[in-house]
Amino acid sequence: MVEELTYKDEAAAGYDRAFAHVTTHFVPYLLRAAHIAPGMRVLDIATGTGLAAEAALNIVGLTGHVTAADLSPAMVAKSRERLRHSKNASVAVEDGQALSFSDESFDAVVCSLGLMFFPDALSGLAEFRRVLRPGGRAAVSVNTVPERSYNNRINLAVARHVPSLAVAAASVFSVGDEMKLRSLFEAANFQDVEITTETHRFVLPSFDAYFEPFEKGAGSPGQALVSLSVEARKAVREEVQRDFGDTGGAHRGRSRVQVSWRATITVARMTVWVLLCRTQ
Repeated sequence: MVEELTYKDEAAAGYDRAFAHVTTHFVPYLLRAAHIAPGMRVLDIATGTGLAAEAALNIVGLTGHVTAADLSPAMVAKSRERLRHSKNASVAVEDGQALSFSDESFDAVVCSLGLMFFPDALSGLAEFRRVLRPGGRAAVSVNTVPERSYNNRINLAVARHVPSLAVAAASVFSVGDEMKLRSLFEAANFQDVEITTETHRFVLPSFDAYFEPFEKGAGSPGQALVSLSVEARKAVREEVQRDFGDTGGAHRGRSRVQVSWRATITVARMTVWVLLCRTQ
């Protein structure tokens, strides 16, 4: 039985197919907000497969350096593969709540869709603050509410078969409230917090294009899905498909689906920027 959201080997292997289009859309906002520039030293924490780190490397150039770090060894392996040709990148297994880096090591810290997975977000933010140099900036993106989440339909359907997953899935949205975020960043000694919102509609060519990566175990939702019996997996697929309005006919599973992700952006000094991501 799945007790929590996890990122095992299969989850990491299929992550890009399931989520890369979402992550890469919002990464430019993240890097602009962090004021990433040539020559900077950047930490990308909760790097996943290294998408944000790769984008940051393209900006910092050969005079800068990017450290990509994640708690999951499977994700770190994928990130190391992605960045293997970059001489000014390093990749490491790191706990975002207890970073091994010295104080004031980085010009910027970015965290793309990762903070919501921290058991203690405040501890993570305090670590971001500690490793930032004076005047440095942190840029963070997180989900907002379940009904604006790219994969919440799957989490809810799976939770009907694995009730313990419901609690874990709900915890992903625990830092999505604007007032909660503001208080967390201020408690971590960030200042001048500002919040805005960004929305993007993702159009996928078919329901199959949306759902099949999860059927193969991609991401934590996929890991939860593949843990179920064959009958339960079929029931989950049918429930999610109905929720998308793909109810039958010769083109069942091949009809285009749309998911809108709304992002709320928070900016502060010594500095933090947060992107709250939602889907419709």
